[in-house]
Amino acid sequence: MRRFTSAMPALLVLSILSALARPAAAQYTSSSKYGTSGLQAPSLSGQAIPSAIPQGEMALPQVNVPASAANQFERNPVLSIPSEFAGQWTTAYQVAPENLISEKYLRSMDNTARKITLKEAIYIAINNNPALKASELDPIAATEAVRGSNAAFDPDLTAQLDTEKTVEPVTSPFQTLGSTGYVQKFYDWNFAVNKVSSVTNGTFGITFDNNRTYTNSSFAGVNPLYQPTLEASLVQPLLRNFGWGFATLNVRLSESAQRNAQWNYGSALQQFVERIGNDYWAVVGAAENLEVAESALKFNADLVRINRISVNVGTLAPIDLQEAQSAAATAEANVYAAEAALKSSRAQLRQDVMLNPAGTFLPENIEPADVPNPEEEISDNEETALERMVEYSPQLGGLREAIRTALLQVKFQQNQVLPQLNIGTQFGVTAITGTTPCSTSNSLTSGKVPLNCIAPAIPPVTTPNGFRLPFGGIYGDALSKMLNAQYYNYAAVVTFEMPLDNAAAKAALAQARVSYEQARLTYRATLSQSVTDIEAALANLHADVKRVQATKEAVFYAEKSLRDEQVRFRVGMATTHDLLQFQSELVTAQGNEVSTDIDLENARLALWFAEGTLLRAFNIDFEVQDPRETPWYARF
Repeated sequence: MRRFTSAMPALLVLSILSALARPAAAQYTSSSKYGTSGLQAPSLSGQAIPSAIPQGEMALPQVNVPASAANQFERNPVLSIPSEFAGQWTTAYQVAPENLISEKYLRSMDNTARKITLKEAIYIAINNNPALKASELDPIAATEAVRGSNAAFDPDLTAQLDTEKTVEPVTSPFQTLGSTGYVQKFYDWNFAVNKVSSVTNGTFGITFDNNRTYTNSSFAGVNPLYQPTLEASLVQPLLRNFGWGFATLNVRLSESAQRNAQWNYGSALQQFVERIGNDYWAVVGAAENLEVAESALKFNADLVRINRISVNVGTLAPIDLQEAQSAAATAEANVYAAEAALKSSRAQLRQDVMLNPAGTFLPENIEPADVPNPEEEISDNEETALERMVEYSPQLGGLREAIRTALLQVKFQQNQVLPQLNIGTQFGVTAITGTTPCSTSNSLTSGKVPLNCIAPAIPPVTTPNGFRLPFGGIYGDALSKMLNAQYYNYAAVVTFEMPLDNAAAKAALAQARVSYEQARLTYRATLSQSVTDIEAALANLHADVKRVQATKEAVFYAEKSLRDEQVRFRVGMATTHDLLQFQSELVTAQGNEVSTDIDLENARLALWFAEGTLLRAFNIDFEVQDPRETPWYARF
């Protein structure tokens, strides 16, 4: 620990009394770097997990976001219908925001403190911090966008069942026999399926319509009547919205956007890890600054006691006592400020790490177990750092993906400049069956239509005197006759459309090209800035290494000078002012040493961040997952 050497016997007693008088400060005092092994920089080979943290809490954080991560938010489209329907009639989702957190919960807190390493703090924070968890949902939402793009190829099944009846007054005595009302009743059961091809972007459709018609009309040749109709159609673009791989272009755009979301999450994850590291070392630095301030206060308090005795016996002027008292009051104020800084830094680290096994509003306090290690060897140079930056930086990876997205947009808009030329074909078959009454008509006797049935007549006849349509049968007979394709329809359509100047499509293409160029220039600018960040991080790191050595020497010589001045003070060769001047220089040197040690650790984090290897440095395996999914309906 940082302490001031003194030959006065009371200093040891005063230090013990001071420690007893400040239990709150002692509770959060970290181990000093003197006498404790320093933090070893995390290596890519892994690090053993100390027994201070339960093994379950220290599992390697799963930071990758595979496509299957979105499954937890999906529901079965069929099995969920009953619960979704019931949910429409409940108020379960109508919760006021002020009721989400109770007053009792706001007063809950975990007063325990746990001693953990920096690596443990990072792992726990990744698993627990809600802000980071919220960022993790962005790639999951983008995964659903990919599935939504594939949904364009999802076959669309429609069905319609209906019945209709009308009764109207007759307008002709021959329209119905023995009734003043004209009755019609219809039954329909129609089905259709449409599918967009993922190969040609054409739309293929099949419709199966069925109707049963009943009427009391005297002129109905088939009554009731069954008429099924089966039709197949195809609409295929040949210019606009057509081309090699064009049908799946929106899917590839969504996949690129999802990969970009993963890169953005990786950047947020890197920033979060660096923040946890800065918070961690801020607590370590604040704790060591408190040690320095408390040691200075003990020194000044002891000097006040000695000077008061000397003034009482008449061997020292009162001004020396007043000067010592002023220095002691200043040192006490510095202790209060150091305690506040330590409490604030601990609160920030506690809220970021969110170590909360008890589920309280305020989680556990974190006591750092690591101390700065200025002896850690630095092997990074500008060449290797730049290579790692290009390979691992999530920010640059996201910008490269943005360039791919912009290029796909250009390809899409180039296609939209073409005129629209579509061909459409349709073929259908139909049949009719039902009850066919024997109808008489004067025209039937003309010889043009063969008589094939005997209709009631006066007087009775025994030879055919009527005509019956050859469509007798039930609904199943109609389906069977439909296979003969005796009654059919077909159509062929060619459509062409193009605005004369095509201004909208040309403007959209120009905008897409501008966006592509912007993406390229943004990448080059960010790459240039990243090179500057690497050089600055390396410069700061090497400078901090030298600063650590320089401040260590400054502390050594300041301590030696203070010891010599104390000897001169005891024999009356130095004044209180001289002694306080040397003590102030030592306090300044020790504060500089603490600041430099923390700056060195933060400089390492900054270099890893600039390289894009900060996650790898703590064995966090982040890799962009392939969001490509090809459901069965998107394969044809």
